[in-house]
Amino acid sequence: MVDYSVWDHIEVSDDEDETHPNIDTGSLFRWRHQARVERMEQFQKEKEEQEKGHGECKRKLVDCQKRVKQLEAAGVASELRKVQEELRQLKTEEKSWEKKAETLHKKEKGMPWNVDTLSKDGFSKSIVNIKPDKIEETEEQKEQKHKTFVEKYEKQLKHFGMLRRWDDSQKYLSDNPYLVCEETANYLVIWCIDLEVEEKHALMEQVAHQTIVMQFILELAKSLKVDPRACFRQFFTKIKTADQQYMEAFNDELDSFKERVRGRAKVRIEKALKEYEEEERKKRLGPGGLDPVEVYETLPSELQKCFDVKDVQMLQDTISKMDPTEAKFFMKQCIDSGLWVPNSKTAEDVEKAADDLEQVYEEVEQEGKECSEKP
Repeated sequence: MVDYSVWDHIEVSDDEDETHPNIDTGSLFRWRHQARVERMEQFQKEKEEQEKGHGECKRKLVDCQKRVKQLEAAGVASELRKVQEELRQLKTEEKSWEKKAETLHKKEKGMPWNVDTLSKDGFSKSIVNIKPDKIEETEEQKEQKHKTFVEKYEKQLKHFGMLRRWDDSQKYLSDNPYLVCEETANYLVIWCIDLEVEEKHALMEQVAHQTIVMQFILELAKSLKVDPRACFRQFFTKIKTADQQYMEAFNDELDSFKERVRGRAKVRIEKALKEYEEEERKKRLGPGGLDPVEVYETLPSELQKCFDVKDVQMLQDTISKMDPTEAKFFMKQCIDSGLWVPNSKTAEDVEKAADDLEQVYEEVEQEGKECSEKP
């Protein structure tokens, strides 16, 4: 036997009712249809709110149950009691959502069918879920973001960097969750290098420990594909009850990081020294743009000795014994570098003033001519 009772709850179509001749039939039908559509929309809204609220409650309940297990393993009694109380409240809330879902189900089952609910499109459109492309930040944007973050939270960053105990670090991040991010790790890395450059080695090692703590939290967040702020408690629970293998991995990464910091600091110091030496070299440059130190190193040993003892007569005698072309070249180098200043008096240990360089040249040339004219 076919059961036709389901057809007893079908709401008659709007245009099948007979109306009084004085009533505008079209307007009446439209009003009825509009009222029915509004009732359906209100019911659908209540249903969606119930599903959303129930789903959120379930998610919180699962997360709370995980936290209870973690705290039980860690033996943190004070925080465990708070989380257990939260768990009881969530269970009560879940029962309330289930009761509301049952009420809505009964209400939906008792609703009559109508022209809008008897049939629906099987497929009205196709939806393809495509993950939106992540917009890559430019270097300028990253730099500005980091600068703004440091300016706002530098005091808190330094405080975290000076902590050592696991419980202290966890509590401070719980009170300041905005610190659990990439910018904090970057700040701590730069701070470590600055401390090593300043030869504050012990302080560098302290901050390095907190740097690796933050990096481990960020790596855990990447592996779980969650926000770092949602899993930093999980890291501390794990590290406080960690086995030897996990602690060795942490300490190995810490030692490697400290070595990288020392290497980076060494490079920075060498670069600073080179820049300083270059600035000093530019300050030494003579009127001709030559470095007196470099010129001195290229001079013959007999000329170097003249400048060492600052003896003008010895210099004149040495020049007179050299090849004229070679003598002119070296004297020009000395003038361009500032080693020799014509017509100036030596600073010390010199009794006579030097003759003009041109006079020295002429004397050298004259001596060369006389030597060539002798039979």
